[in-house]
Amino acid sequence: MGSEEHRQKAADTPVVCAVLTVSDTRNETTDKSGRYILDALGATDSEIGGYEIVSDDPALVRSTAERLCASSDVLLINGGTGISKRDTTYEAIQSLLEKTLPGFGEIFRVMSYDDVGPAAMLSRATAGVYNDTVIFSMPGSLGAVRLAMEKLILPELKHLVWELVRQRH
Repeated sequence: MGSEEHRQKAADTPVVCAVLTVSDTRNETTDKSGRYILDALGATDSEIGGYEIVSDDPALVRSTAERLCASSDVLLINGGTGISKRDTTYEAIQSLLEKTLPGFGEIFRVMSYDDVGPAAMLSRATAGVYNDTVIFSMPGSLGAVRLAMEKLILPELKHLVWELVRQRH
């Protein structure tokens, strides 16, 4: 069975998504990237299972991610993926992942190169699976979030969840 057939079988899969913004400066009013993710999900038949903003503290990021994963099929994280001292999302999420999806970060950086040139290498976007929940961690800029959501995540969202739940029955 090929990926297109898998997508067709996954078309009716219900998906519950949570959104986590990691930022020391954003709030619900100024979180354009988090709002974009919520709006993009709202244009699908996905259910929103939670939305939170936390500061860039690795223990807080990890504990919030664990809690949101307990009630979601997909956790979409934006922010904290750079290389500054305060950017710790990558380490917090990598320490959770049971399986990684390295292709997400690799493809994201290749696609980002068209927009930002060699600065794309500064992105530590990552994805994987934790406790039967797919986690995507992407940069916090609105352009990066749009790229990740429109070109990579939304087209495969149901397929990814279907792959995790199909063998439970």
